[in-house]
Amino acid sequence: MSQEQLTRRITLLQATAINTTDMVGIGPFVVLSEVAATMHGPWFLYAWLAGALLSFMDAMIWSELGATFPAAGGSYNFLKAGFGEKGGKLMSFLFTWQTLIMAPLVIASAAIGFSQYVQFLLPLTSFTQKLVSGGVVITIIILLYRKIETIGKISVALWIGVLGTMAWIIGSGVVHGHFLEPVRHINDGLQVNAAFATALGFASVKTVYSYLGYYNVCHLGGEIQKPEINIPRSMFISITVIAVLYLCMNISVASVLPLAQIEKSKFVVSEFTEKLSGHTAAAIVTVLILWVAFASVFSATLGYSRVPYAAAKDGAFFRIFARLHPTKHFPYVSLLFLGALAFIFSLTFKLEEVITAIIAMRILVQFIAQGIGLLLLGKRKGRSFFKWHMPFYPVPIIVAIIIWAGIFYSTGVKFMIAGLTAIALGLVVYFFKNFVQRQQAQRASTL
Repeated sequence: MSQEQLTRRITLLQATAINTTDMVGIGPFVVLSEVAATMHGPWFLYAWLAGALLSFMDAMIWSELGATFPAAGGSYNFLKAGFGEKGGKLMSFLFTWQTLIMAPLVIASAAIGFSQYVQFLLPLTSFTQKLVSGGVVITIIILLYRKIETIGKISVALWIGVLGTMAWIIGSGVVHGHFLEPVRHINDGLQVNAAFATALGFASVKTVYSYLGYYNVCHLGGEIQKPEINIPRSMFISITVIAVLYLCMNISVASVLPLAQIEKSKFVVSEFTEKLSGHTAAAIVTVLILWVAFASVFSATLGYSRVPYAAAKDGAFFRIFARLHPTKHFPYVSLLFLGALAFIFSLTFKLEEVITAIIAMRILVQFIAQGIGLLLLGKRKGRSFFKWHMPFYPVPIIVAIIIWAGIFYSTGVKFMIAGLTAIALGLVVYFFKNFVQRQQAQRASTL
């Protein structure tokens, strides 16, 4: 696929910033209480460790593919290469089709979470809450409507705010003096049985959502400097930093607030700060959390806007998505389409539904299929074909596929059916599109 119109301007620092700002969105602040309530015990920290483990395993898959195929679109290119000529066209189309639905859900989830946390500062009605979430999406589209080098600088600025916010939250718990208490009591009353495994599965749906985004740099592969080096490095740096921050934040909150309050709170980090430093400090932290949520929407929208563009540029998706802005050189049609759909979703759905739908929809076509595609590609091309090599191949791939399958099951029957329905609709569109193209080719040949 030709990438001449995209320029490699994003550095390792900027790539890491884009990944981490996508990862640390509103997710950890709104699901912290849900994870604690699901696990219902001090061992809820294990769900965050499980999310980190899966992220590391899966990042090895992304690293091999991202370093070898550094082009706009990420998984579109990976699935196309992994499943070969015929299967690759189908799988890459299904991923692009899914992105048209899933990406706006990701953007909407951060916008809805943003509006939810605003309520700690301002009382909002159901209507005004929707106005806030919709306004966030519109603002993001306006900010992204510009050249990529400018966007890279904006990402670093937002990233600094993300790290500063996390540092304040964690530092408050450390200064409090009981920071390690939750770790000392992590196994109190723990029974490793079927009930624990089930709870861990349900809780991990939420923690995995909070880690998603470590691969965002792969969607921007055509704009990354030294991609064979910087794509893997940015992912592993991002996951390491975020895993440490998430664990420390959870430990910090649990060292101050009782578990019963954590499980019921809608603004757990704000309440944590309020207990330690008063309402003014809590209000400031809430504003910083909103900064983090905004930064996440920015990074996610940036990455996903490149997927339909890449597929259309390759002739495998609807041509209109291949259009680049005539002077700013970014896929503006793709950006505007995803933004418009995200705006509608932000006015329509509840946060918990969106989070679970995001996980269920993307596991089969993207994560599991991508791992299988890497195995197939390695068998055809040999290990020397890849520009980055995971340790202990193929163990990380197998482990990741097994865990992803368990996460998919844990989303529940309703969302599993929704995910499968989206795939089925994609298959219908794919075969109908091919039928129309064959009919057009036959008519053209008779003229």
